[in-house]
Amino acid sequence: MSKIITMGEIMLRLSPEGNSRFVQADKFCIIPGGGEANVAVSLANYGHEAYFVSKLPSHEIGQIAINGLRRYGVNTDFVARGGNRVGLYYAETGASMRPSKVIYDRANSSIAEAEPTDFDFDRIFEGADWFHWSGITPAISDKSAECLRLACIAAKRHGVMVSCDLNYRKKLWTSEKAISIMRPLMQYVDVCIGNEEDAELCLGFKPDADVEGGKTDAAGYEGIFRQMKAEFGFKYVVSTLRESYSATHNGWKALIYDGNEFYQSRRYDIDPIIDRVGGGDSFSAGLIHGLLTKPTQGQALEFAVAASALKHTIPGDFNQVSIQEVEALAGGSANGRVQR
Repeated sequence: MSKIITMGEIMLRLSPEGNSRFVQADKFCIIPGGGEANVAVSLANYGHEAYFVSKLPSHEIGQIAINGLRRYGVNTDFVARGGNRVGLYYAETGASMRPSKVIYDRANSSIAEAEPTDFDFDRIFEGADWFHWSGITPAISDKSAECLRLACIAAKRHGVMVSCDLNYRKKLWTSEKAISIMRPLMQYVDVCIGNEEDAELCLGFKPDADVEGGKTDAAGYEGIFRQMKAEFGFKYVVSTLRESYSATHNGWKALIYDGNEFYQSRRYDIDPIIDRVGGGDSFSAGLIHGLLTKPTQGQALEFAVAASALKHTIPGDFNQVSIQEVEALAGGSANGRVQR
């Protein structure tokens, strides 16, 4: 299997039990999670040598996050220790017409204040096959954005394939700031992953598709995919296509373009959704695994979409599935019969 580097922030998620609202809760469950950390856990589950790069406090709360990664086989050798706090976020799980809700409490976290000297990027990328990051990491702070830029340069210096999940977060930065930071970083990216909102708010592209109305005709994306590939030279452009009928009922499929052909995956009707947090990260991890191990982009995409569909049935940020479970679903086994 491959050596894969991810870089970002791991936080502690505080959630009420079940579908309770924040104001009802008298206790919260602690769940480690965060974009690139979620990707690393999935890839470790698939047997890859997955590394997570970040900075966390040296105290016990920072150790909770470290232990959360180590529990699932993620290598934390390149996590710098220092700073004062672990970022937190509160997540309320919605149901039916009530959407899920996230409240961030992550200002001045250790990774937000990290310096380039905290990381030996040449050592980190030595012998690596793949580097994955998301648009959340440069949105955290200007310092984090600079560390990421240097990581991308080092990755290219070592001949590493680079993927980016655009992952726009309006609570972290404006579209104008995102475009000013993200567009220059695209020169280092081989595989660009995002949805229609991400492409518009991070890169300034807008597909011809009525997503809010549930109309995710892949043809509306083909023009923008061609434009993005032409402008940035991506090897692959990929988008998830989510049809959101309610907080607990979504349609789910994806589209990939390699410059020669478009491939649209099968569609999954996910009902009920148990927890959609981390759904995009599980897709990114599945795509990375697929592109590293499958003979065609279509097979890689089918693995990614199936992996993500399964994540929607699992509480927490991490996708706790094996290659065999994903392959079974991608192969058409979706009846949910008890496995005896």
